[in-house]
Amino acid sequence: MAKIELRGLGHAYTFVGGEAQFALHPLDLTWEDGGTYALLGPSGCGKSTMLNIVSGLLEPSLGQVLINGRDVTALGPIKRNIAQVFQFPVVYPAKTVYGNLAFPLVCRQKSKGEIDRRVNEVAELLNLDKFLQKPARSLTPDLKQLISLGRGLVRDDVAVILMDEPLTVIDPQLKFSLRRKLRDISARHGHTLVYVTHDQNEAMTLAEQVVVMDSGRVVQMGTPQELFENPVHPHVGYFIGTPSMNFLPGRLHGNDVEVLGHKVGLPTTSELSGVSEILVGIRPEFISLAPRAGKKTIPGLVVDVQDMGGFAILSAKLSEDCELKVRARDHVPPVGEQCHLDLQSDRVRFYLDNRLVN
Repeated sequence: MAKIELRGLGHAYTFVGGEAQFALHPLDLTWEDGGTYALLGPSGCGKSTMLNIVSGLLEPSLGQVLINGRDVTALGPIKRNIAQVFQFPVVYPAKTVYGNLAFPLVCRQKSKGEIDRRVNEVAELLNLDKFLQKPARSLTPDLKQLISLGRGLVRDDVAVILMDEPLTVIDPQLKFSLRRKLRDISARHGHTLVYVTHDQNEAMTLAEQVVVMDSGRVVQMGTPQELFENPVHPHVGYFIGTPSMNFLPGRLHGNDVEVLGHKVGLPTTSELSGVSEILVGIRPEFISLAPRAGKKTIPGLVVDVQDMGGFAILSAKLSEDCELKVRARDHVPPVGEQCHLDLQSDRVRFYLDNRLVN
């Protein structure tokens, strides 16, 4: 059980002309005791760098790591009381599944009864109970990764569990079940859980708080609902949601914002004095198809329809260089037909210099 604080934390692997080329730009971040967090972003955005600094595998160029108020920046992983699970399976092939799961407990000289209890508990949780006496080398990659996952969970005295994309090689259906189980384990034992992923579905379904990263920076931290409804940066709107947020060029006309001459909303801020152009964001879920043209609708041409079963993703061309996507359920017009799009004004978001202004 631990509160983790990152103070002025930054890291550079290379220096050019004496200047640091930051893989992780200096930041301040706090993960509360017992919380479940996800680090979400594309490859190379600094997620694993941050995780490896927290675990002690990497010493930062700048700043401090505090666990429960104690500065552990210079301490190795063993002295931090953490468990880390990596992207690819790390197992002892000559040991049985039981031996692999028991190893962290044996190293800490736990009693035979306690080892049996914890190993059987974790094996049942991960559906490994029928493989306990099999050698790890004989198992498939996804089962080996479950062993790695189990070794990270078997210690109930661990303060922090760090996971670096541990479900990459796991079957999609099993992933869904494991995400729920990981969340339950964290809640039951009070572990602080930090989970690295590039998959928004994993992040949004597992974590209470999602940290969205881009180019070595934390762009936004919030609940899945906050990130979906109020992305503070276009990158968050792009990275969260399927399809991603639509972004359209807007112009200020009096107190209104217009897209291609059509009013789409009114920013509730006074900081737009002297501004003429603004970026307009709207989720595909918050656009409806109107049966006919109206004062609030924007005309478009249907250029693509993807049938997803329970809904369709419609792409509509508004102008030569302006297109948006709509998540529609009913009365979807075919490709080549005109459509009339109604943007929910209370769901429109406005961005100036890549920053949410309303």
